[in-house]
This record gives sequence, C-alpha cells and structure tokens, in this order.
Amino acid sequence: MSTTHRGPAAGSPQPGGSPSTDLPPNHVDPEVLEAEQTRWTPLRIAVWVGIALLGAFAWVMIAFARGESVNAIWFVFAAVCSYFIAYRFYSKFIEAKLTRPDDRRATPAEYMANGKDYMPTDRRVLYGHHFAAIAGAGPLVGPVLAAQMGYLPGTIWIIVGVILAGAVQDYLVLFFSMRRGGRSLGQMAREELGTVGGYAAIIATLAIMIIIVAILALVVVNALGESPWGVFSVGMTIPIALFMGVYLRYLRPGKVMEISIIGFILLMAAIVAGGWVAETELGAQLFTLDRITLAWCVIIYGFIAAVLPVWLLLSPRDYLSTFMKVGTIVLLAAAIVVVRPEITVPAVSEFAGRSDGPVFTGSLFPFLFVTIACGALSGFHALIASGTTPKMIEKERQTRFIGYGGMLMESFVAIMALVAAVSIDRGIYFAMNSSPAVTMGTVEGAAAFVNSLGLSGVHVTPELLQGTADAVGEESIVSRTGGAPTLAVGLAHIMNQWIGGASMMSFWYHFAIMFEALFILTAVDAGTRVARFMLTDTLGNFIPKFSDTDWRLGAWLTTAIMVAGWGSILILGVTDPLGGINTFFPLFGISNQLLAAIALAVCLAIAANLKRFKYLWIIMIPLLFDVVVTMTGSWHKIFSSDPTVGYWANHFRFKEALANGETSLGTAQNVEAMEAVVRNTLVQGTLSVLFAVLTIIVVTMAFIEMVKAFRGHQRASHEDPAVESRYYAPSGMLSTPSEKALAKEWDALPYEQRVPTGHGHH
Repeated sequence: MSTTHRGPAAGSPQPGGSPSTDLPPNHVDPEVLEAEQTRWTPLRIAVWVGIALLGAFAWVMIAFARGESVNAIWFVFAAVCSYFIAYRFYSKFIEAKLTRPDDRRATPAEYMANGKDYMPTDRRVLYGHHFAAIAGAGPLVGPVLAAQMGYLPGTIWIIVGVILAGAVQDYLVLFFSMRRGGRSLGQMAREELGTVGGYAAIIATLAIMIIIVAILALVVVNALGESPWGVFSVGMTIPIALFMGVYLRYLRPGKVMEISIIGFILLMAAIVAGGWVAETELGAQLFTLDRITLAWCVIIYGFIAAVLPVWLLLSPRDYLSTFMKVGTIVLLAAAIVVVRPEITVPAVSEFAGRSDGPVFTGSLFPFLFVTIACGALSGFHALIASGTTPKMIEKERQTRFIGYGGMLMESFVAIMALVAAVSIDRGIYFAMNSSPAVTMGTVEGAAAFVNSLGLSGVHVTPELLQGTADAVGEESIVSRTGGAPTLAVGLAHIMNQWIGGASMMSFWYHFAIMFEALFILTAVDAGTRVARFMLTDTLGNFIPKFSDTDWRLGAWLTTAIMVAGWGSILILGVTDPLGGINTFFPLFGISNQLLAAIALAVCLAIAANLKRFKYLWIIMIPLLFDVVVTMTGSWHKIFSSDPTVGYWANHFRFKEALANGETSLGTAQNVEAMEAVVRNTLVQGTLSVLFAVLTIIVVTMAFIEMVKAFRGHQRASHEDPAVESRYYAPSGMLSTPSEKALAKEWDALPYEQRVPTGHGHH
C-alpha cells in the first residue's frame, strides 16, 4: 500500500464530479442508472411475464397437486422464479424508500483501510465471502430436520420467509452497519436504544453467538466423526487456502480467476485422495478420529483462523468454499431438472399435528419456524452483516447485491437441502435422523424403531440400511444426526443417476460431506472473528484500549475468551447422551430467531430516527411475526410439562430419578449420562429464560424509540461523517452499460491511483 492520503473535510460529499481533478467521476449519475434499469422493452416485458407464469405454475403444482407424488423439478422453478421477482422488484423498492445509498460517499473499507480487517474487496469475491460466512450449517440442517413435517410447510416458509424477512434483515443490517464504520450489532443497539436496551442487546448477542458457533461446530464433528475420508479432505482445505492467500497477495496479485481454477483442482484432488488415504492402514489409523478429539481440533482451528490476517486464510478459504457451495447447489439443481426425482413424501405429514416426532419434538407451529432458521430468517446473519462484511464493501450501492442477494442464494441452498431430504426413502430418513438412544445405533434397532412408527408405506429392513451405508462408503448411516449426512445421501442418490451411476455413490457422498464441512468451518472461523469484534466493541466502552483495532494482544485475548465460550458448549454437546444435536438444535433455533428479532428491532429504531415512517411496515411485518413465533417456542421450551419438549420438565425428571437412586432413565444408560442430562438441561433452560427476557427488553425499547421519533424527538445520528470517495466500482454482479463505460475509465489509470489507500482513521 502506498502513502496514506488524507480525505477531504468531512461533511456531505459534493454532488457531481470527483474527489480530485485528475480522477474520473466516483459514481454513475443515479438518473442515468434509473433510466437503464427501468426501460421496459418488449423483450424485457416478455421475460418477466414468463418468469412470473412459470413460478406461479410451479407453486400450484407444489401446493395443490395431490397425486401419488410430486416432481422435484417444481421446487427448483418455484424458488428461482420467486427469488428473481423479489430481487428485481422488492429489494429495489427497499433501496429506493428505506436505505437510499449514495455512491459519492466513501465506505469504511476505503476511509479506514488498514489491510487487516478494513479492506476494499471486489464485490464478487465479497459476495462469495459473505455468502460463505452466513451459510453455515443452518440451511443444511434445519430443512432436513423439518422434513419430518412433510415438504409443503417448509417450502413455503423458506421461500416466503426469505423474501419478506431474512433478506430484508441482512440487507438493512449490512447497510446501517456500513454507514456506522462497520460497528457490531450490539454496539449499534447501545447507540440507538439507550443504555438499557443497548446492554440487553450486547449480552444477548454475545451469549447467542457462543451458542450458534458451538452448534455449527457440533454439526462438523458429527459429520466427520469416524470418517477418515472426510477428515483428510476437509483438513487439506486449510493448506490449500493458505496457498491461495499467499498466491493472491504476493505471487500474482489480482489474478482471481487463475487462483480460483488452481484452488478448485486442488480441492477435487483432496476429495479423491481422501478415498485412497482412507483405504490404507496408516491413513485409516491417522484420520479416524473420535468426536472429542475432533471437537478439540475444531476449537484450536477456530482460534488460529480468527487471529490470522483476513487475506491469509479467511478470504481465500471462503472464496474457495463459495465455489464449492454455489457450484454444488447449481449442480444439484441441474441434476434435479435432468433426473426429475419423484417425491412420495406427504405434503403435510402425520407429525404436523403432533408434538412427538422422532427427529425433533414439538408441534408444527411454532417449531417448524424455529427449526428452519437459516434458510428463511437468521439472526446469525445480522452478526456477519455487522461484522466482517461492512468493513470490506467498496461502494454503498453494492449492499443490496451482497445483503439481499446473498441471502436469496442461501435460501436456495435450504430448498435444495429439503428436496434432497424428501427424495430419499422415508424409512432411511427416519433411521438416519432419530437419536442413537432409540435406534441403539444398530441397523436392526433402527429398522425395528422406524417400523414401529406405523407410517403408511414405510418399511425398512436392516439389509436396506446396511446396503445404503456400503453404497456411500461408510460403516453405518444409522443415527447420523445433524442433517449433513442425510443431505449427502440425498445428493448422492440424485447425482449418481445423472453422472457416474451406482459406482460413484461414495464419491458423491463424500463430495457432499466435504461441501458441508467447508460450509460450516467457514461459519465457525467467520463467527469467531465476528464474536471477537463484538467483544472488543463491548470492552471498548469500559477500557478504551480495546477500541484500537490495531492492538494485537487485545485481539488475541478477546478471541481466546470467545473460543473458550463456544468450545465448552461444543464439548457438552459432543458428550450429551440424548444426542447433542437433537437436544441443542431447538436452543440454537430459538436463540437464532430471537437474535433476528433484536436485529430487526435495531433497524426499526434507526429507520424511525431517519423519519422513514411510511415504510416502517417493511421491518414491522417480519419483526412481529418473528417475536410471536419465538416467544411461543420459548414458552413451550421453558414451561411445557412434557419432558420431551420442556427443558425444565426434563431437568427435574432426571434430578428426581438421581435423588431416588435410579441408575438409568430413558436413553441415559448410567449415572454419568443422567448427570450429563441434568447439567445440559440446566444450561439450556437457563439460557432460554435469559434470551427471552433480553429480547423482550430490546424490542420494547425499539418501539419506545419509534414512538419518540414519531412525536418529533430527534436522537443524534450515529452515522460516520460523510467522506468523499476517491474510488469507483459497479454495484451488481453484472454491470450496466454506463457502469461499464465508467469502469473502463478507471481501469485505464495506474494501479496506485485506482486503489483506495485509506484516508487515515477518524
């Protein structure tokens, strides 16, 4: 980086022109852009009418076709057409009415550039990074678990939920955080909601973050446990990412396409090599790790990844995994269109009206909306959107593409996961997702349990379960909970019919496991880094030294504290006799949705203070729905007298049994296991109460702020002062003609002049 320029005096940037005479303009005239985007040619009209009609027909097929089966192809069309319409019309409406970006203003990546956390990043690479960081285990796990309710409720919530709630939250939080120098959600809450609401939000976000990262890590551990092939392949992604980071930084700067191809080839080699390594005696010995060892590996990895500079591991790793992710999901969508698997699962299953499902307990409302968190609405995203991403965005108008568009892509992942889960045999689905306590972990036990459920048309034999495991190259598929293995079997089942036949089943299965573990590890390292930002922001209120972004010791300390937090919950989950994921996932779901309520509440307060009263309904609709759903869920989890649903009911049941000298109860086979249940339910029950109370405080304070603003009370703006941008970049995936023309002018300049070098800190 060359010398540091001082930016022009703060204040509103001057319209037109550019920061200095020798540079081209720093933005395309908004009127020119508007004209380009709203020119309705006959061809354009025909295309949008076609998309609308195809989408409508696909929805009719999914919702009303009640034959023996429904074709999976309609899920792909319904989702994609809905996303196109939402992105083109609804997100543009939000941009025009609520956020109103201004490309003349410099973003924090430009005026605070330091090469570590603040760094302007190409919008396509950043889209990849952001998508990789938000799309953790959630869009893979939630829809797979929710498939026990049938395919229709999940499909509706994933698609409608993302358009009206999830993508709206992600976009608004990203935009408001970027305007505030990339501040964390908790810090924004403290500024916008006053002391009480602010500290409630800070405590809630920190505690929930710990739970979320722990559950993400638990899914990785469950997917890789006793799988040498998976452990080797995923382990190899770390040196590959480090190599990519060094290559882009020092060997061939700016050659993004080149390193992408190299990275992809190395990644494929790692998967194929994993199969060979797992078959050798030494490889099987070295890479067959039990879950506790794996948990410790993930904890150490999380710490190291979060303290290394962004460019070395985080960005290239996310970029690499984005290729895998987007590539795999598009490949799976294409395979569904080619193979057209028939789905014989009922639209709404027997378990929708009951609360004793084998995969997760609780009724359709509210638990479906809590279980499918990430594909539709996820509070975790608000932490990423106010964490790493706003510190790397080049121009304000890119926030719509990255925030709203990134979330639509994740919703598509969730739909594909749901289709994969409902396309496999229902008996296999229940055998894979029921806890080891009921299946005894054996094929015979699993077959007996599934057949005892009395589902029409479902009959499983031990041979079928063993045959499926052999086909995918694993010892067993029984009770491989956590969603990842189910999605892998579904993906392998669809893909081998298109490419490679039955002999390729095990390759596709491990390809999918690798794809998921990459997804989730990315969320673990980005999550830990964001948790560090949140903690340093909070501590900075008391010890100003922590606010210094360049203080390395502070960064190491805060990272260690957060890793210790989620690491301890991860170990609790790995050693949980009730099947960690089955008992911890509802807590993950509820806390994640409560966090979304907090994020939307903060956005509501900010938008009210900006006097955008006519459009507050955009935020109110998802906020109120989310609060109703999650408070109902919390109520069940805290007060239900049914021990399969209520944490406290289960806690006291086990406590009583221990007091009476019993040595086993239900799935806990010994006193140690019973004590573990008492300990875990205490943690879960206490956290449920804490999160619910904090959320009520935050949402109440936000409504008070809104009423105050409505009555004319003006809270001081916490936006950073406007600085004139000395930089230009297009805003979407594809540039418009006027954007291309301006980009050409900038590309003609010497490299030093067109790269922002930081205008010094405020």
